[in-house]
Amino acid sequence: MPGNKFNEDPQIPSTRLGRLLRERELRRSNRVTSFLDGNGNDGNRGAEIYDHEISGNSYIEQYLEGAVQALNEGWERHDGKIAKQRLLVVANRLPVSAVRRSEETWSLEISAGGLVSALLGVKEFEAQWIGWAGVNVPDEAGQKALTKALAEKRCIPVFLDEDIVHQYYNGYCNNILWPLFHYLGLPQEDRLATTRSFQSQFNAYKKANQMFADVVNKHYEDGDVVWCHDYHLMFLPKCLKECNSKMKVGWFLHTPFPSSEIHRTLPSRTELLRAVLAADLVGFHTYDYARHFVSACTRILGLEGTPEGVEDQGRLTRVAAFPIGIDSERFIRALEVPEVQEHMKELKERFAGRKVMLGVDRLDMIKGIPQKILAFEKFLEENPYWRDKVVLLQIAVPTRTDVPECMSLIC
Repeated sequence: MPGNKFNEDPQIPSTRLGRLLRERELRRSNRVTSFLDGNGNDGNRGAEIYDHEISGNSYIEQYLEGAVQALNEGWERHDGKIAKQRLLVVANRLPVSAVRRSEETWSLEISAGGLVSALLGVKEFEAQWIGWAGVNVPDEAGQKALTKALAEKRCIPVFLDEDIVHQYYNGYCNNILWPLFHYLGLPQEDRLATTRSFQSQFNAYKKANQMFADVVNKHYEDGDVVWCHDYHLMFLPKCLKECNSKMKVGWFLHTPFPSSEIHRTLPSRTELLRAVLAADLVGFHTYDYARHFVSACTRILGLEGTPEGVEDQGRLTRVAAFPIGIDSERFIRALEVPEVQEHMKELKERFAGRKVMLGVDRLDMIKGIPQKILAFEKFLEENPYWRDKVVLLQIAVPTRTDVPECMSLIC
């Protein structure tokens, strides 16, 4: 609107934040104008109604109010740009994989994974990653060199030894939690051995989560937002809140969350639920997963579920669905890269005159890749007309190379 500083001020960036600020001012103008048009010239009353409408605990409004305050008070860096709020992204794996070349030399490569792809689109925050680099580094010299190399990528390592990795990652995470969350159930091959090893794996899981928390606490600064990810770090919100109750902590699950009947079969169900509820905000991919989580908290813990989340003795943990996306502009820009255009040309020439079916999946036992290939084979058997006229191109990225069931798909 004319005279609005958010439309005229050149310091307002042409980013999502800038658009949100402009849209909010436009809504304010439209609401007040609409009230005056329908009710005379009572401007005070119109402003009162608007203030009432936007008051409350809206995260978007709080975020925008903070942005306005930053702009008005001049929270600027030394280069004159507006300082971004820091976001500490805590995940089991860093977005880079480390390979040791010598005692004090490391090479880093971008890791494959949905979380990495999704968070490449986060531009409104100054993000730093905290996680495991995927390698065992027992010596101090190697740890210092790797820490220095990762700092250039805005990454902070958590050093886990081989025994912790085996018990925590390969054991409790991938042998207990992952199958259960995907409705595959707990291991059944040897009940006695499983029961004996379960407690040691669970203890390693809690110890690993505390090690992540120690690194977060070491680098945390007042005002930071800590974003914990996935089933590997379900104990992390509790560990962080016990150290600093004022820390803003969110936790997001990148897998399904099972129904309460399935989650009830987990021996550590109560401890895990209460650990997650220590977070301020809990997020899931879909409404169904969020509903299952709230149902587990009400049926297993006896807590009260509300439309906003789960309440425990007056403390509310917000629960919501946040469908994850990708940085679409990054993929669009990739189409202009000469190497990509050359590869596209080769594919068009190779499959000229044929229909092309594309499948993109992680190489995982729950993705149904063998079933997809069998279904395609059956389709060609029953429809000989389509033979040599349709091609199935399957891309499968192996990201869980430590899990035998997943690697067996390659053989």
